[in-house]
Amino acid sequence: MQTSNRTILSVGELNAEVNLLLGRGFPLLWVEGEISNLVRPSSGHLYFTLKDSKSQIRSAMFRNRNMKLSIKPENGMKVLVRGRVGLYEPRGEYQFIAEHMEDAGVGQLQKQFEALKQKLSAAGLFDEKYKKELPEYPKRIAIITSPTGAAIKDILNVLQRRSPQTPVLIYPVAVQGVASKTEIETAIRRADMEKKCDLIILARGGGSIEDLWSFNEENVAKAIYNADTPIISGVGHEIDFTIADFVADLRAPTPSAAAELATSDRDHLLTETIQTRLWLEQTISRSLKQKRQDLDWLESRLLLQKPANKIQQQVQRLDELDNRLQSLLVKTLDKKQLQLDSLTSRLQSNLPQRKISEQYQKLSHINAKLNQVIKSGLQNRQSTFQINMAKLDAISPLKTLERGYSITKDKQSGSLITSVKQAQSNQSILIKLKDGELNATVDQ
Repeated sequence: MQTSNRTILSVGELNAEVNLLLGRGFPLLWVEGEISNLVRPSSGHLYFTLKDSKSQIRSAMFRNRNMKLSIKPENGMKVLVRGRVGLYEPRGEYQFIAEHMEDAGVGQLQKQFEALKQKLSAAGLFDEKYKKELPEYPKRIAIITSPTGAAIKDILNVLQRRSPQTPVLIYPVAVQGVASKTEIETAIRRADMEKKCDLIILARGGGSIEDLWSFNEENVAKAIYNADTPIISGVGHEIDFTIADFVADLRAPTPSAAAELATSDRDHLLTETIQTRLWLEQTISRSLKQKRQDLDWLESRLLLQKPANKIQQQVQRLDELDNRLQSLLVKTLDKKQLQLDSLTSRLQSNLPQRKISEQYQKLSHINAKLNQVIKSGLQNRQSTFQINMAKLDAISPLKTLERGYSITKDKQSGSLITSVKQAQSNQSILIKLKDGELNATVDQ
């Protein structure tokens, strides 16, 4: 209401405006706190207070939201709540409208998620340049998911509707729990190594962050990154994001959407095939018509050219060339025969046997001369040897002994005794004569 330049609001209008401002000013956000004053009326809604050591805020969570909770809220429980800020207009009370709630431990999971996301992003696992192109018409599709979940049913229904001719190969795995991350990693590596499929769909239905955590593990991310086969990630609902979504070659908001992205619609392909067939038929028909016209034109030109006359002329030309070739061959053979006769005559005048006989006589003469030189050399060396032997014999100590001389040695040391000064009383000595040795002792 407006009177005399004044805008007057009712309390309800004021609260409505404040509620509108709060809704616009605060987007969807997360709040961490402790539950107190929890009330569960028959309507199924939840009313509670979120508090910390300093403040508190009234909160509400309506039935359509709290029915999907994976936890049971209790007083004193520390939780992480996602929602919007609003105003309860009838009482003008500021409140928090919760849409999702997790145990506060899930907040720690969110921190782990962000830390791993930042690490892998820095390592380049999310880079678009590493994304592989999906085959337009996959020959076979591998599906890695739980064999009993809703995701596999949704995927198979979509594939049967859109592309029933495409075979699938299911790699069953656990999609949550302690062993699930290892099973998922092993299935990805196995499907990639076997090369039976040219496209992989990694899928799981929706759930809480704890339920989807297997797809936030580093080993799963690296298995996706290292795979040569293109991978579509269809994990959770549209609002859910996992590490696998960022690493995969394509992210689908749901498992069903992943199946749609993996295949082309059968009806669409059939329409395209029919259109392509019609286009080909028209194109081939036009081409045949044009080729037939070209053939008729060439045939008319050929008749004008009188090919029979051309052939006769070429036959005559061939006969002329044949006669010239025969004449040339005769002349060439005659010339070569003359050259052969000349070479034969020269060879007869230089028979190899004569040359060999002359060389053999020279060799015999040289051999005889060589034998004479060797024989003469041996005789000279024998004479020289005999002279040297006589000289050696003349100066030999044995010759001296034959003339009556002797050689005296110390028996122990074997050293020669050439002077009486070298001898001592009672010394054992050895006296060598021409025909033997004497053992003796020095008396004085």
